[in-house]
Amino acid sequence: MKAQATPEKGGPRINRDIRANQVQLIDAEGHNRGVVEIAEAQQLADEASLDLVEIVPNAEPPVCKILDFGKFRFLEQKKSAEARKKQKVVEIKEIKLRPGIDDHDYEVKMRSVRRFFDEGDKVKVTLRFRGREMAHQDIGFKLLLRVKSETATIAKVEAEPLMEGRQMVMVLAPR
Repeated sequence: MKAQATPEKGGPRINRDIRANQVQLIDAEGHNRGVVEIAEAQQLADEASLDLVEIVPNAEPPVCKILDFGKFRFLEQKKSAEARKKQKVVEIKEIKLRPGIDDHDYEVKMRSVRRFFDEGDKVKVTLRFRGREMAHQDIGFKLLLRVKSETATIAKVEAEPLMEGRQMVMVLAPR
């Protein structure tokens, strides 16, 4: 026996589109009427001037409810819009440092890092080495450890400091 296909058009099947012979019926007041024939369920919906809507199509028998389909669809759209509004896309912000960075410049960069964490974003700290600085990677590593220790209370390390070509990279995420 082949499983029933999901509706071709968007959304649940309603009224005459429901293909099952019997359905588990929930009436307009929310009372469970049990398993009834589709014709009887459709007649009850017509008497109440409402729609018969297939709520759980994969159940055996499918669960149908008598309700106003226009209002149902409107409430579903409102719910999904509310869910979209609440979700936040986490961005990765990048802060670029150099091994010989001055104290004031470092503090300015750290203020930016804290602001990014307050906004809920991840921060990728990139330390770029040029020329002979490659011979002193330990200085850069110490700088990244300093960043790590100063942000320990507000952030966790997602990716430890790692050399990628001529730059050392560390990723921090807000706690």
